[in-house]
Amino acid sequence: MQSVISRAREVAVEAATVAGQLAKQYFEKEKEIMSKGDDGDLVTEVDLLAEREILSRITASFPDHQIRSEETGWSGVEGDWLWLVDPLDGTNNYAIGLPVYGVSITLLYRKHPVLGVIYDSHLGHVYVAEQGKGAFMNGRPLEARPGAGAAKITTGWIQGHQVQKDAKAMRLKHGLDAKCKRVLRLWAPALLWCMLARGDLDGIVLYNSEGDDLYAGILMAKEAGAAVVDFEGNPFEGMNPEPYIVACHPDRLEQMLEMVRTALEGQ
Repeated sequence: MQSVISRAREVAVEAATVAGQLAKQYFEKEKEIMSKGDDGDLVTEVDLLAEREILSRITASFPDHQIRSEETGWSGVEGDWLWLVDPLDGTNNYAIGLPVYGVSITLLYRKHPVLGVIYDSHLGHVYVAEQGKGAFMNGRPLEARPGAGAAKITTGWIQGHQVQKDAKAMRLKHGLDAKCKRVLRLWAPALLWCMLARGDLDGIVLYNSEGDDLYAGILMAKEAGAAVVDFEGNPFEGMNPEPYIVACHPDRLEQMLEMVRTALEGQ
């Protein structure tokens, strides 16, 4: 198993780097932008080109592994190993010329993430998390921070495209806005998880957003020492098609959970 993960790490880092550099090369060029679904989501030609670069490398090295990728969906035969690929996390940012976008690649073993690679395409930073071995940015260890008082909290907000203006979600976000210094919706979730892992964000609240970028982010946060739980405070493990998550340093967990509870109750 470890030999598979070690090889997968090499392949994922190379694939993410190539895909991310390709996206940056196209960033200031005129983009071919298409709608995807009915929720306002977008896809560009770069999503497809970057995805092709990643999938070709994974399938060449691991032909017996299953893959779920953002644009092409499922491929391969179901088994113990599953790759999740988001070749251009932050497509909506990319499409309007906002330089906040990246690549997310996850390897799961029996539906539990064991390797996460996230590439900040515009800045060229490589984030790697391996189960039980820590989280790193460009080889430097990452550590989530406990932070200080409630008035100084900056919280990341992630919601699924299908959530839209759901009344419960809007009540929660409004409650967080009232309690926090800032609620940051980056529209590039993988990079938001990296901010938490490196200690530049106090916490994340995620409302029903599984996405192919999710599990690399969760692993990155956990390996940097963050607690990742559901809205009831139970540890979040494995995969869930409708996740509701609070993530932060363990010292801040009760505070974050209380904010979520009171916001959902409309207090």
